[in-house]
Amino acid sequence: METAVLTAEKLVAGGDCLARRNGKNVFIPKAIPGEELVVRITKSARDYDRAEIEEVRTPSPHRVAPRCPLYGTCGGCSMQHIDDDFQQELRRTLLTDCFSREGIQVPPVTVLAGDSTGYRSRMQLHDGSLFAKATNDAVDFTACPVATPELNAYLSSVPQEKRPRGRVQIFADSRVSSFSGTAEHVVLAAEEPEKKTPYIQGGGKRPVKNKVKKRFSGTALSPENSVEVTLSGKTIRFDVRGFFQSNLGVLEKAVAAVTDGLHGKHVLDMYSGVGTFSVFLADRFEKVTLVEHNRDALVYAEINMAGKNHESYGVSGERFVTDNAEEAAARSGAFDAVVIDPPRSGMEKAVCDWLCRVHVPVIRSVSCDPVTQARDIARLVKAGYTLTTLYLLDFYPQTAHIESLACLEYHA
Repeated sequence: METAVLTAEKLVAGGDCLARRNGKNVFIPKAIPGEELVVRITKSARDYDRAEIEEVRTPSPHRVAPRCPLYGTCGGCSMQHIDDDFQQELRRTLLTDCFSREGIQVPPVTVLAGDSTGYRSRMQLHDGSLFAKATNDAVDFTACPVATPELNAYLSSVPQEKRPRGRVQIFADSRVSSFSGTAEHVVLAAEEPEKKTPYIQGGGKRPVKNKVKKRFSGTALSPENSVEVTLSGKTIRFDVRGFFQSNLGVLEKAVAAVTDGLHGKHVLDMYSGVGTFSVFLADRFEKVTLVEHNRDALVYAEINMAGKNHESYGVSGERFVTDNAEEAAARSGAFDAVVIDPPRSGMEKAVCDWLCRVHVPVIRSVSCDPVTQARDIARLVKAGYTLTTLYLLDFYPQTAHIESLACLEYHA
């Protein structure tokens, strides 16, 4: 492939930098905005190119040596070549740009952050290893700069060949208050031995039939896989195979921001998961209503909400707003606030329509995808809501992954 001299213009979702060549966008990993680069074109599509850096002619003052010897091989981090402060500024800019493109007047973004290393409590291993970037090739390792000390203690003490086979979920953190006995503050859950499906880059013409058993979709009440963590003085229980935030330090700050200033008779926790927000909302409202389609997760939510005035609906958000919301409000009073934490695809259309129509006074919207969040917030703003505060929840330093909290108010 040919080479070219290009200037990196801006960081885009995923952590690559964007440059332009012959009227086409060029995506360049491990670049920093403003750098002049000699690149080798590795893929040329009709409307974009991909390239790799051959030489950094004009390095950014923010370029640093990566902390990890596996950087670029492991599929995890994408920003270790950038200093921590500028990484955070780039993520803040990505978030702001998503909202600005939707025509939303964006208030100054508040950043909730923690340590840039040693923060990640969760890791998924495959036969004791990680997957290499964009492949199913094994990457053996004994430590990870972004992992918690407890997780690294396990990795360094258990050789790769002695780790459980198959897909294994590990959760290890000093806040883990009960564990399965593998090691202090460590919970392991091994799943069925997996059959790896060949990885196809760039979308091959012939699809590969996926024979891999579907991944664990939620949680199950199995004591050997249960994790109990202490967050801001409260105990939250979940299954290590289900979803739970892996940066507990920032999670504590996010919970405080989500619940700050909220109070009243009745609050809705939409897409509640295991009830992490609900546990804290119960201190501020007379009643909490939880909606979560994954009924296995809702089993843990019931455990976490024991003794608190609440009711739960094991249905989708769409089913709740069409079939149950009116009844719930009639029984317990109109909702004073909604906390909503949808999947990456964003709010279900029916849920967003309902929020635009019923005008709950306060909405706290948490998201793991700024594009879909900005889309949904734009609809709410058009319906009369005001975006009062926008937070970057900086859960994943050394990556371009963005999570955020948007605070909205409605005034008739």
